[in-house]
Amino acid sequence: MPAAAPTTVPALRASRAPLWLILPALMLFTGVVLVPLAMTVLLSFHDWGQYKGIEPVLILKNWQEIATDPYYAEMFGRTLRIALITTAATALLGAPEAYILNRMSGRWRGIFLLLILGPLLISVVARTLGWALLFGGSNGLANKLLMSLGVISSPLPFLFTETGVVVALVHVMMPFMVLSVWAALQRLDPQVEHAAMSLGAGPVTILRRIVLPQIMPGVLSGAIIVFSLSASAFATPAIIGGRRLKVAATLAYDEFLNTLNWPLGAAVAVLLLVGLVLIVVGANALVERRYAEVSP
Repeated sequence: MPAAAPTTVPALRASRAPLWLILPALMLFTGVVLVPLAMTVLLSFHDWGQYKGIEPVLILKNWQEIATDPYYAEMFGRTLRIALITTAATALLGAPEAYILNRMSGRWRGIFLLLILGPLLISVVARTLGWALLFGGSNGLANKLLMSLGVISSPLPFLFTETGVVVALVHVMMPFMVLSVWAALQRLDPQVEHAAMSLGAGPVTILRRIVLPQIMPGVLSGAIIVFSLSASAFATPAIIGGRRLKVAATLAYDEFLNTLNWPLGAAVAVLLLVGLVLIVVGANALVERRYAEVSP
C-alpha cells in the first residue's frame, strides 16, 4: 500500500486553531472557577481554633462534625425542603401563566412579557425587602391594612418562617419557570390542537394528551434552574429567615464572616455544591433520556 501523505503545515495549523481560540476562555475558567473551588475543597480539610486560627493540616474534623451533628442534617433538610416547595409552586403557577401568555395576541403578549421580565431588572434584595415591608409583623403595610379591615386579628406570621422564605423565593424565581415553559411552547404547533378539537377531543383531553407532553421538557428544565437557584439562594433566606431560620448558604456565610471558622464554612459550601451538582446532573440526564424525542 502506498504511504500516507504527510500532514502539511497549513493543515496542521488549521487543526490546532480551535485549541488556540478556546485557550483564553479555558485559562479564565481555570483561574476564576477551578482554582478557587480546589482551594475551598482543600480548606475544608484544615483545622481551626478560636485562638490558633487556621492550621494547614489535613484532617476530617469538619466533615465528621457535619456528619454527626443533627443540627447540620436539619439545616440541609430545610434547604432541600424549601427548594422543593419553591420549585413545585413555581411549576404549578408558572406553567399556566406561560400557556396563557403564549395564547395572547402579539401586542398583549409583549406587554405581559415585559411585566414578567421586569422584576429581573430589580435587585433581589429590593424585591425581598418589599415582602418584609408588606408582612413584617404588626408594622407591615399589608398586615396593617388587613387588621384595619377586620380580616385578621393578629399579624400574619411571615418573617423568620419557612412560609415567608418560600413565598419570597417563588416571587423571585417565577420568571425563570415562565420563560422555560414559554420557550417550550414555541415549538408547539397550534394546528395540532385544532386538529384534535375537530376530531372531537375536549379541552381537558387536549391539555393532557397534547399540550402537557410538549411543554413537560420546559417545565423540567425550569424546575432544574429554579431548584438550583433556590437551594443556593442567600439574600432572600437571610432577609426573610434571618438568623433564626438558617439554610446552607446563610450558614456558610456565618461560618466565614461571623465565627471566622473558614474550614467548617468551606465544608458546608462544598457539600452544598456537590449535592446540587449531583441533583442537577441526574435530573438533566433524566429529562434528556425521557424526552429525547421531544427536546431539540
